[in-house]
Amino acid sequence: MPDPLIRIENLYKVFGTAPQTVMDRVREGQSKDDILAETGHTVGLKEIDLTIERGQIFVIMGLSGSGKSTLIRHLNRLIDPTEGKIIVGDVDVMQLDQKELQEFRRHKMSMVFQRFGLMPHRTVLQNVAYGLKVQGIAKKERETKAADWLETVGLGGYGKQYPMQLSGGQQQRVGLARALCTDAEILLMDEAFSALDPLIRSEMQDQLIELQEKLHKTIVFITHDLDEALRLGDRIAILKDGELVQEGAPEDILLHPATDYVEAFVKDVNRARALTVENVMKPPVSRITTDTIEDALKQMKGFKDDYGYYENEDGYQGIVLQETLEKALKEGTHKQIRDDMLEEVPLISPDSALEEIIPETLGADYPLPVVGDKGELQGRLSRTSLAEVLGGE
Repeated sequence: MPDPLIRIENLYKVFGTAPQTVMDRVREGQSKDDILAETGHTVGLKEIDLTIERGQIFVIMGLSGSGKSTLIRHLNRLIDPTEGKIIVGDVDVMQLDQKELQEFRRHKMSMVFQRFGLMPHRTVLQNVAYGLKVQGIAKKERETKAADWLETVGLGGYGKQYPMQLSGGQQQRVGLARALCTDAEILLMDEAFSALDPLIRSEMQDQLIELQEKLHKTIVFITHDLDEALRLGDRIAILKDGELVQEGAPEDILLHPATDYVEAFVKDVNRARALTVENVMKPPVSRITTDTIEDALKQMKGFKDDYGYYENEDGYQGIVLQETLEKALKEGTHKQIRDDMLEEVPLISPDSALEEIIPETLGADYPLPVVGDKGELQGRLSRTSLAEVLGGE
């Protein structure tokens, strides 16, 4: 069941001395450039509606100036909207007074910045423990907790060093540990890995995925990099000039771009690496669910194929050919489907990346069965389906 944690409703942000005076122009659809030229006001966000579920990594992406960083700063009211609502749980963030907002920021949300945001005069341990200090946690307890988080992000033993003694990747790990240390439910990450070298960036993405499998935080992640968005995101929202142009699952964005702008974003993505078998498999319509040869042939007459995926109470067993069944029925030596009647073909997992299964799929005589962890048949993947997806159709 969906479990919404953050709701953004009809959100507008206009920067300038009198933003309300230009709201009619914004609603009427006047362009961002024209509004700036005629009024001196800049449209940052226009009519944003989003729902972010609990435990998701929700990626907001777009080019520079698209409004993505402006949007994430609304969630903890570092920026106030011109109009609109921001609901977190059952809290209307716009209704919080200054003291309530301070408590909300301390306990509900943590932020990881692009440029690390570490205090150079404090040790690594003190940096990680800082949020707990602000919360009023006793020194011994906060240092113990900070040391545990340093261990978690692979920096055990670095607590007494200072940020300047660490590499960029290590500093970002400190920033991540600091954000996690407060045990905030929501993690805001604004271009958190974009200042890192490609190899370190990939390692940080791996670590975030690994941590999320354990922690199940709600993470709002800002990036301009579609490969990063596809790798990390459970859902992706794409902004252009302050407007939401598409929102959906990564595979929907990749396979069904809603606009030319989105299509330009996705055209150079390595689909074989970004998509999994589950994203592109077809239903296993040619399913044989009976043990007897005669009944299996009756089922097969309803298929357009001359083969079927044989399943019994133990799960998927193999592919059986119509020709094999007809021969066995004619010979009359047995009535049940036997193991020696099944064709041997590779099994593939729904979680496998397409690039991992290309050789098996191209070399198989039949669409490969997609089988889950418990042996259940979930789908089939053919050479044709694979070619269509990788060819961009």
